[in-house]
Amino acid sequence: MAILWLLMALLMLSLVLLPVFRRRRGGIEQVPPGHPDAADPAAYGFVRQEELDVRLPGPDQDLLDVLDLVQRTQDYRAAAQLLAGTESEGETRWQRVQAFAGAAALELQQRPGGVHETPGGQWLRVWRAEQPKDAGGAAVHAEFLVQQAWRTATPGTDDFRIIMEEARTACGEAALLAPGDPVPYVIELSIARGLGYSRDEFEQLWLKILDRAPQHMGAHLAALHYWCEKWHGSREQAYSFAEAAAARAPRGSLLAALPLFAVFEHLPEVNLVASFYRSEVVTKAIHGALHASHAADPDDPTLPHVRHLLIYFLVRAERWAETMDQLIHVDGHVGALPWTLSLDPAAAFALHRALAVAGYEANGGSPATLPG
Repeated sequence: MAILWLLMALLMLSLVLLPVFRRRRGGIEQVPPGHPDAADPAAYGFVRQEELDVRLPGPDQDLLDVLDLVQRTQDYRAAAQLLAGTESEGETRWQRVQAFAGAAALELQQRPGGVHETPGGQWLRVWRAEQPKDAGGAAVHAEFLVQQAWRTATPGTDDFRIIMEEARTACGEAALLAPGDPVPYVIELSIARGLGYSRDEFEQLWLKILDRAPQHMGAHLAALHYWCEKWHGSREQAYSFAEAAAARAPRGSLLAALPLFAVFEHLPEVNLVASFYRSEVVTKAIHGALHASHAADPDDPTLPHVRHLLIYFLVRAERWAETMDQLIHVDGHVGALPWTLSLDPAAAFALHRALAVAGYEANGGSPATLPG
């Protein structure tokens, strides 16, 4: 966490300095703040920081409409209907389950309840009580418990283990209600990490996912955490897992971007120089992710996750034009790594965006030269 704050401090300093300079004929000309030539993200049609949506990595208007309705009315039925109509094998169902669970968890955090107050997220409790055989509600409840464990308890404590064990039971119930749905098993991947499943236990769980959705990007991202050095694996094991998935990924699959996520999970504690982000390992991972993003279906719900992480790395590698190309596709939504690791995801994203605009303009770019 300390290194994250140091990074943010340096970025804030850069944000102050970079917009007041632009390159001209090989030299640097100072431009005072507020001058028409100063870098301005708004000139590119980007969303104002206070209007950035921190709930999702990319657009899903149906989900947002239902979330607003459920939270306004405290009636779960629209959520149940949306999940019932969402393909079980795809990425969208997993993201919608996460979103509903996260909304309920946030409501509970904001309104824990008391003698004269109903706790937040009551609609999820009613959903489970009134429709105990509904597979969507069971999956949301299991994910809700997982998020509660990570939000309210410390890994390794009794409280954490109790909630996670309850979540594991809930995953089993959800799996029985929808035998072909990979989502309950994807949820269990986070439990496996938190409870420290043995390698054999984890592999058995992973095989159940591969049997149902072998190309599931969300599942691979969740499994990658288990193999990381800070959890139950090592840098080498995480890289091996990511590179193997990328190697067997069919054309159009975003699994080719998985090595970039492995690099992110193993960034050095202290390495703030641009040369690191131009190193062979990082450059290879960036190129893999760029290739995957270009070949993927533009409507793939996991594509924004890849684009957001590319923005993070491309800014640090000072590859401004490529950063801008990613920004025009995801601007407006910031509910993805790495921004969600910050206390203020919108501010973290906006800082990187401002640096990208400043760097782009310092090298001759402008709104007129940005591809549409």
